[in-house]
Amino acid sequence: MSALLETIAKVRKDVCELHAELTRYGLVVWTAGNVSGRIPGHELMVIKPSGVSYDDLTPDLMVVTDLYGVPVSSVTTEVGETVQWGNPNLSPSSDTAAHAYVYRNMPEVGGVVHTHSTYATAWAARGEEIPCVLTMMGDEFGGPIPVGPFALIGDDSIGHGIVETLKNSHSPAVLMQNHGPFTIGKDARAAVKAAVMCEEVAKTVHVSRQLGEPQAIDQAKIASLYDRYQNVYGR
Repeated sequence: MSALLETIAKVRKDVCELHAELTRYGLVVWTAGNVSGRIPGHELMVIKPSGVSYDDLTPDLMVVTDLYGVPVSSVTTEVGETVQWGNPNLSPSSDTAAHAYVYRNMPEVGGVVHTHSTYATAWAARGEEIPCVLTMMGDEFGGPIPVGPFALIGDDSIGHGIVETLKNSHSPAVLMQNHGPFTIGKDARAAVKAAVMCEEVAKTVHVSRQLGEPQAIDQAKIASLYDRYQNVYGR
């Protein structure tokens, strides 16, 4: 098997398995939500098929597309051999255009996740950022989790909003207004972690506000928390 085909197979397997983390942490219902992963070194990505139950997902059902969201069902290997794979009857997720736009415009991103997790989506419905009032948020997000603009599904408008909101932010998560959270990462696993953490802090800060006004963390301390966690912790 060629190196490219091995890479595609690995990313399809990883992306498929990571969808189980979304259900395990209660971030999705029915067939909503999706994980995607970039094929390193190539203008390709892998994403969940549209309308397929999480329980029925297998690596061979993961859809490979180019970075404009157009499905790709074959590839020419390094030795000039054309190899086909996949089910031509499966369509990629309805959010594919948004994911593809992120990959085209944020080359450092290797994974994108979208969920409708309850608490993060509730903040998105209010059009309100999640303030950085927890050391966990300083560590993971380097500040508040921002809100992106309202955008309709169907083209890359959501992708525009994600990129514009996150390009000058430490946060790997954005709450798209009236829609829900999208997260990014160096790979698909990192993006899934960001989605899990986003929902956790969304819930905790919401509960805190029922008890009173949360105490803000000084920006200098947030910067110190973020630097330590990203560059020292676990190294």
